Amino acid sequence: MKIVLTGGGSGGHFYPLISVAENLREITKKEKFLSPVIYYLAPEPYDERALFDNEIIFKKNISGKKRIYFSFRNFFDFFKIFLGVLTAFWQIFMIFPDVIFAKGGYASFPVLLAARFFGIPVIIHESDSMPGRVNLWAGKFAQRIGVSFPEAVKFFPEEKTVLTGNPIRKELLTPAGEGAKEFLNLEENLPIIFILGGSQGAEKINNVILEALEVLVQKYQIIHQTGPNNIGYVRGTAKVILGENFTARYKPFAYLDDLAMKMSAGAASLVISRAGSVLFEIANWGLPSILIPIPESISRDQRKNAFSYASRTGAVVIEEENLSPNLLISEIERILSNPALMKEMSRKAGNFSSNDAGRKIAREVLRLGLEHES
Repeated sequence: MKIVLTGGGSGGHFYPLISVAENLREITKKEKFLSPVIYYLAPEPYDERALFDNEIIFKKNISGKKRIYFSFRNFFDFFKIFLGVLTAFWQIFMIFPDVIFAKGGYASFPVLLAARFFGIPVIIHESDSMPGRVNLWAGKFAQRIGVSFPEAVKFFPEEKTVLTGNPIRKELLTPAGEGAKEFLNLEENLPIIFILGGSQGAEKINNVILEALEVLVQKYQIIHQTGPNNIGYVRGTAKVILGENFTARYKPFAYLDDLAMKMSAGAASLVISRAGSVLFEIANWGLPSILIPIPESISRDQRKNAFSYASRTGAVVIEEENLSPNLLISEIERILSNPALMKEMSRKAGNFSSNDAGRKIAREVLRLGLEHES
């Protein structure tokens, strides 16, 4: 059996594909099927190690992005889309997979168009409460559709849409509490704030954290994923702000690998995060959270995700235009000074989580693939 995975542009698209691939390998091994040949078609490999570990063959396919805001790049990307479609038609013809699983996003459009032309079965998955344009279009011909938020169901044909939750890699399903403080060199008996700005970091969040840093380290420890482009500035500025005072309580990282992420989640008392697919990891970890979604002028998804998640878990949402050091400090202290509130937020987050989405989708991918193969 040959399976094509597509989607990308961010970790929120890429890593759920890896979760499904992990489950595909596990199911076929356990049930003694022939191991499928899995391809990943996208403009970039994103995480070559994850592809290698899961025996996924990467095929480069160019694709342009249509932005919702004005940009001259939209003009040039139109030609990228055209070239990507031509490339995808050739790649799909040569591979001729039995099934395609797509996570949406601009990178998946050429492959899905080719799949429709060649009559290849398609499964799509939507991580956001408001579906993206590619998935809304693909939902018209996809055989099966998985969604992460209940609000997304109404945008797709009811008879082929299932609320699955969001696939999470096995390595991140369970936070590692034991040994986490030793691994990260953290103090005992001091609350830990875990800050996630997405795979590329978040400049606005970074700046507000730096402004609040001198106050926060008086009472808390901070693990801060800044993004690779921001780490030098953040480290240098933090050093100036803190001097020799409490420097060990602030731990900035450009990027957190799976082990560091598990350890940080296991040690954390509170998460501050964007509102992409990481919400499902936070829920699975059972942690209280403060969410700072990307503004709607840049991404229409995250604000709706944040408020949907908050309505079910009690998470706090601070819109970026309202974000300030004083407001953030106030909300952190309100949560961390109230053990009953923290316990309730943790309980609700745990109730929201769904840790078998990757397995559900993998089984459906195999079912459709076997039907097509036969």
